Amino acid sequence: METKRKDIKYQLEHGYKLQTLIHYVNKETLMKQHEKQQNGKASGIDGVTKEKYEENLEENVSSLIERMKKFSYRPKPVRKTYIPKANGKLRGLGIPCYEDKLVQGAMADVLNEIYENIFCDFSYGFRPKRSCHKAISQINWLLMTKKVNYILEADIKGFFDNINHDILIMFLEHEIEDKNFLRYIKRFLKSGVLEDYKYYESDKGTPQGGLISPILANVYLHYVLDNWFRTIKKELKGEAYLIRYADDFIVMFQYEETAKKFYKMLIERMRKFKLELAEDKTRILPFGRFKGTSESFDFLGFTFTNGKTITGKYRPNIKTNKKKLKQKFEVIKKWLHDRMHEPIVMVGRTLRKKIIGHYAYYGVSGNFSSLLKFYKYIKYTWYYTLRKRGQKNKIKFPDFLRIWNYLEIPRPRIYANVW
Repeated sequence: METKRKDIKYQLEHGYKLQTLIHYVNKETLMKQHEKQQNGKASGIDGVTKEKYEENLEENVSSLIERMKKFSYRPKPVRKTYIPKANGKLRGLGIPCYEDKLVQGAMADVLNEIYENIFCDFSYGFRPKRSCHKAISQINWLLMTKKVNYILEADIKGFFDNINHDILIMFLEHEIEDKNFLRYIKRFLKSGVLEDYKYYESDKGTPQGGLISPILANVYLHYVLDNWFRTIKKELKGEAYLIRYADDFIVMFQYEETAKKFYKMLIERMRKFKLELAEDKTRILPFGRFKGTSESFDFLGFTFTNGKTITGKYRPNIKTNKKKLKQKFEVIKKWLHDRMHEPIVMVGRTLRKKIIGHYAYYGVSGNFSSLLKFYKYIKYTWYYTLRKRGQKNKIKFPDFLRIWNYLEIPRPRIYANVW
């Protein structure tokens, strides 16, 4: 891995295009990808699971490598299924076949090695040693220290489903000259989707559920947005800052006229590369320590409002988005109702994991009250759900508390300091 990293970095620093990348997809890297896969996961259209593939692991991997060398290996269509979203709607989920996961994972690792040397510092999504909390922290720092008076809150309409394949390959060819490596990326892009036993071609978008999709999406937006912004920033009047996490991004400006000018340029830029802004979700608003308005904006499930410390100094308030929190309440209420008659301890242990997961994401500085609201809602909703189990001998609250304490359900705490 270290040798590969140094080799790729050396070639990029000296302006060479990268060749012979496909040889990094070998027995060693495919075995590593196999180890990374979790047991018990749903299978693709071929029905092969990790456990089944492992029965003849050496032979299977050797066969896969041989087929890749002969170019007889072709990714299979992704099996599309649907899972409920927090807002009650359904989210499409693509499940690739097992071998396709291994190859995509190995290729994604190679792409990450390349593009971590190229990506901009203000890009945070699906990158090593970066997270949504670091993006939130950077926004907070910019608001606190820079001349930010206006925010462009932007949304790309159906980004992952509308990535143009030809444009994406053109972007990849800026750094990559390995035709065989690019050939397999094209095959993954064109592999298609199987839904209700019907095959649908993939003429645009990234592979659904694919391990390679996040890095390909980042490459696309690096050239469409990040690198472009870095270039034109010199032409913009006043200060301007971009923060992007995957396809979610905001742009911060010193002057309103600059924000309006950039908005018009952004529409044209997106159109040029076959993308479109969702106008109903894109807007410019006054915001910052010099504005002091009651306006708010949302980013990554958090709502930002102007606020002050107890000493009267400016500080943004960062809270869980009310709509997201309400959706979480509805989902957890239904989840508990559906498991009303299941063993209490089993339900409680799963519930504990859900609560900790919520804290780990939303537990940022200043958001304790939202965490506490979530904690109390779950506690009392589960209590009233359990009371419905028995018509005659309804559980008493002291008895419920003994169960709650036995399960060691954690109280809210802050996981990430974004101040």
